[in-house]
Amino acid sequence: MSNSHPAFELVTSAEIESLGVRVEEYRHVNTGAQHLHIAADNDENVFLVALRTVPHDSTGVAHILEHTALCGSDKYPVRDPFFMMIRRSLNTFMNAFTSSDWTAYPFASQNRKDFDNLLDVYLDAVFFARLDPLDFAQEGHRLEFAETDNPESPLVYKGVVYNEMKGAMSSVSSQLWQTLSKHLFPTTTYHYNSGGDPTDIPKLSYEQLVEFYRSHYHPSNAIFMTFGDIPAAEHQAAFEEKALHKFEPLHKVIAVGREDRYQAPLRVEEYYPLSDEDGLQEKTHIVLGWLLGDVTDLEESLTAHLLSGVLLDNSASPLMKLLETSELGTSPSPLVGLDDSQRELVFVCGIEGSERDRADELEKQVLAVLEEVAEKGVPYEQVAASLHQLELHQREITGDGYPYGLQLILTALTGATHRGDAIGLLNIDATLEKLREQIRDPRFIADKARKLLLENQHRVRLVLSPDDKLAERREAEEKALLAETRARLSDGEKQRIIQTAHALAERQQREDDASILPKVGVEDIPPELPKVEGEEVDLGTQKLTRYSAGTNGLVYQQMVSALPEFSEEEKQLLPYYCQVLSEVGLGDKDYLEVQQWQTRVAGALHGFTSSRTAIDDLHQLSGHFVLSGKALARNQAALTELMQATMAEIRFDELPRIKELLLQTLARREQGVVGNGHALAMAAASAGYNRAAFESHATGGLLGLRNLKAMVRSLDSEQGLEKLAAQFQAIHDKIVAAPRQFLLIGEEDKLPEFSQALAPLTAEASLAPADPNAPFETQHIQQLWIANSQVNFCAKAYATVPMTHADAAPLAVLGGFLRNGFLHRSIREQGGAYGGGASHDSNIGVFRFYSYRDPRMAETLQDFDAALKWLAHEKHKDEQVEEAILGVVGALDKPGSPAGEAKKAFHSNLYGRSHAVRQEFRRQVTEVRLDDLKRVAATYLKPEQASTAVVTGAQGREAGLKLELREEKL
Repeated sequence: MSNSHPAFELVTSAEIESLGVRVEEYRHVNTGAQHLHIAADNDENVFLVALRTVPHDSTGVAHILEHTALCGSDKYPVRDPFFMMIRRSLNTFMNAFTSSDWTAYPFASQNRKDFDNLLDVYLDAVFFARLDPLDFAQEGHRLEFAETDNPESPLVYKGVVYNEMKGAMSSVSSQLWQTLSKHLFPTTTYHYNSGGDPTDIPKLSYEQLVEFYRSHYHPSNAIFMTFGDIPAAEHQAAFEEKALHKFEPLHKVIAVGREDRYQAPLRVEEYYPLSDEDGLQEKTHIVLGWLLGDVTDLEESLTAHLLSGVLLDNSASPLMKLLETSELGTSPSPLVGLDDSQRELVFVCGIEGSERDRADELEKQVLAVLEEVAEKGVPYEQVAASLHQLELHQREITGDGYPYGLQLILTALTGATHRGDAIGLLNIDATLEKLREQIRDPRFIADKARKLLLENQHRVRLVLSPDDKLAERREAEEKALLAETRARLSDGEKQRIIQTAHALAERQQREDDASILPKVGVEDIPPELPKVEGEEVDLGTQKLTRYSAGTNGLVYQQMVSALPEFSEEEKQLLPYYCQVLSEVGLGDKDYLEVQQWQTRVAGALHGFTSSRTAIDDLHQLSGHFVLSGKALARNQAALTELMQATMAEIRFDELPRIKELLLQTLARREQGVVGNGHALAMAAASAGYNRAAFESHATGGLLGLRNLKAMVRSLDSEQGLEKLAAQFQAIHDKIVAAPRQFLLIGEEDKLPEFSQALAPLTAEASLAPADPNAPFETQHIQQLWIANSQVNFCAKAYATVPMTHADAAPLAVLGGFLRNGFLHRSIREQGGAYGGGASHDSNIGVFRFYSYRDPRMAETLQDFDAALKWLAHEKHKDEQVEEAILGVVGALDKPGSPAGEAKKAFHSNLYGRSHAVRQEFRRQVTEVRLDDLKRVAATYLKPEQASTAVVTGAQGREAGLKLELREEKL
């Protein structure tokens, strides 16, 4: 029996026991709009509306429309309702995404009033967007004169998406994927860059944007998706009342067709820009990509996932073994694996750190591995282990990044987008069971490797090589085009460009009436911070903390050791020791055998370190090493055995393997700079204030990357490798001798049994924890870090106070206050950066300003200072403080997965951040007033005391040096 609203009809439904949910698919009777509801006993309700968006060029029309639609609607005709609602809400997630064939608008909230408010704003934004031409100019692209009022000065391109994509396409892995897609998909929408290519974005007209909106943003082309404990009928009543009743059916089907197939493999060579500062040798990427089957065919999709897993799951997998050990390159390509985000599956493998003339040999070696798999098959145990990983992935309740409900929604969205079985993509148990039977046939995987890969002619070999003049040429072409455009402008056209710039600046400065938007207030904040209760029990002479949680048949366990005293060199090596720990041999097993062992019994096994300052003293720093694992409950004892062997029998004698791992780490870290530039800049700017901030920069930051590069160079000699292996062994011996305790998370009835199984991990300590009071010499930082980026990431940092200080709460609120009231407008809207803001990190006692994918540098750093003048001298409303408070509390209360919440509680307690301490901090946040913000800003944020760091490309070097920033080499 259907519980739907009269405007909707039930199409199908299914209980999915492995996920603990019921999925219901409905159809809107009049327009045909689809509604997929995932009913769950979860008060974090999630909403998403997606539109099938199928661009036929690389102007970024779908992406720019995603931005512009959120800039005002019929019911809410304010300039920026999306960002205004972020600060008038207790949301646990708000965003918008443009994928290659859909655009989605999701949010989540645990508060029903807040959920209804956001739903109202989102529905109006999507279906009744105003699309003001000035918003298109701001968010998409526009021409301005370098000197706004001087038509004789050069023309420049501006726009948020334009700069965002300049930053995004600075990433080599993004260029690699986009270039491969262009050749794998010669005729369908995936041939184009849906985000927009900076070269093509300026070709998009406002009229084209409006036409795309009219043809794509219609309920007949929409997919509504919801998750949580609000019944489907209540959602549907809102959809009908607020939007759907105003529409008639759209008699146009927007869809992505199947790609035409090549009759023979294609070999292409293209180039990417790279400065020659580090040399161009061994910087070429070589990848092979295959187009496989339809993503909506569940059996075909899971079979492809299984084949990909068998070939690439771990270092012992046939293809991964080749890619990791090949002397043709330094490490596997960042694209390795199966992509299921589009209409048809894509399988990719390849290497980076290579040369163009090695492509033939790599292709030959890859095909030889596939031929061997097709001829001889793969041992049943390896195939079963890969299937085990698929099952574990299906069962795990995640939600520590995106809300769990949103992750389920996005999993189903691919099927819904292409009008396939969306529910089937969630309900895979029956297909997994069928695969369990099929893999008993030793020819199953062998035949799939032959059919899907070896006999598949739709294969592209891409060689992407560095060109140290390409960026220069592109910049020269852009300047020439702009100069040619300016030369053709009439006097009237020049004046219109100036008028548009002034009109946009005036619009950006306008204070809209926010009161027309719905809101929640401090009175809607739940009085208590959610609490997760654990139980401490003795495990021999050591402590075990265990948590009962709904983990859907999984168990999570950690061995936690207090960090002993290490030399400075050992501290720098700790992250790489952790990475190597679960990737090398144990006892009489080499690393390949260990990788297979891990895949059979564990969902994950890895080591990491954490450290935090004392809650009341920034110069007291303590840390821990954590060996963390997860497994299906039936494998808990086997997981414990694996963890025990890792600590007791590790061997660091596989020197080529250690070098290989560090080369892979270096490649990932280098590629991550342009995606994480703002965080790296903030870490660099903060590094002079205390030991905690410095160690973060010296291990996970830019200084750590520079040190890693130097270390990798030392590994060219056998002597260097032997020295490093001995250092890893020395670190390991100290950790083995350090005091231990344990964390266990699982379903309640299993905890006693699991607790006893942990006994083999216990060991007596013979080393004391490190002295938390080691000295540190503070310093003032003014740094310019040069990376392979077309945009800038700017940061300023100020020394402040620890968590329990009375000023920590006002400083936390101040970050949101400055972002909401000043920085968003000055850095994003007016400056054209993709993002910017400020925040307080009480763990290191530092307040940081930052910008992300920013075309400016000096002006942005000035805006950071101007924000403080704005705070001190302008008039402000109490509601602005309330909005910033809501943002801080929303972040504090944001739920994770059941296991994630337990881990968070345990590790908070480990460093003195007990529930009572966090509850008190939260209470102080809710009581912050405007005077508190002005006081803490005047006390701690004096511009002359700021430390500054900027991450930029070669084009920003001159501007940075003019600011008297000291250049730092990566």
